[in-house]
Amino acid sequence: MAYQAALFDLDGTILDTAEDLRAAVEHALAQTGHSRAFPIAEVKALFGSGAKTAFVRALRLEKGAPLPSLEAVGTPADDTPAEVVTEAERALAVFREYYPAHCEIKTRPYPGVIELMEALRARDVKIAVVSNKLDAAVQRLCEKYFPGLTDAALGEREPEVRRKPAPDMTAAALRRLGAAPDKAVYIGDSEIDLETAKNAGLPCIAVSWGFRDRAFLARHGAARIVSDAAALRRCLLEDG
Repeated sequence: MAYQAALFDLDGTILDTAEDLRAAVEHALAQTGHSRAFPIAEVKALFGSGAKTAFVRALRLEKGAPLPSLEAVGTPADDTPAEVVTEAERALAVFREYYPAHCEIKTRPYPGVIELMEALRARDVKIAVVSNKLDAAVQRLCEKYFPGLTDAALGEREPEVRRKPAPDMTAAALRRLGAAPDKAVYIGDSEIDLETAKNAGLPCIAVSWGFRDRAFLARHGAARIVSDAAALRRCLLEDG
């Protein structure tokens, strides 16, 4: 089957944003009375479910929660105390101001991603970016790193549109692309992306170079996992 549209997650899928996210998280927490350094592995675990969830996770880590327990934050199993959520919202307000203006200092496309997008364009495959990242940052990063390579870019705009894993953002992207769901594919790097694709009724290709590793993705039901852009290109343009 030939795909008409490819919907990409952003963080950990087409852009390595971890260093700039770390700097912005640490800045926002410092401005709200916290002081904790976050290794890159922890930063990657914070993100995927939106910025508010990331700050709740960060504060849970600060209070000594084990890293694997962060997965429950933002799910029905979340037992975060209300005061932690309130404190996360304070830090989030700082982050919302700071990060969009400092989101492209160390951020870079993953190897081969731009060439992959160019190959998709050459085959008339429409491209959308669908991310739980703040919408202002999504627009800025796509304009900087992928000029002329995306047909739509959507970031977090709650409460207007529910964030992933709800299917609303993918449905909006498909409408903008004028593409049918049965001719589209979703590409991401996290459990949220796997759930998003399932909720939207789209096939999913998971990438193992991002914020979650291959073992994690397999544990969460990923049926197709690729380790580099060349393998992803084969899935999209040859196997598809």
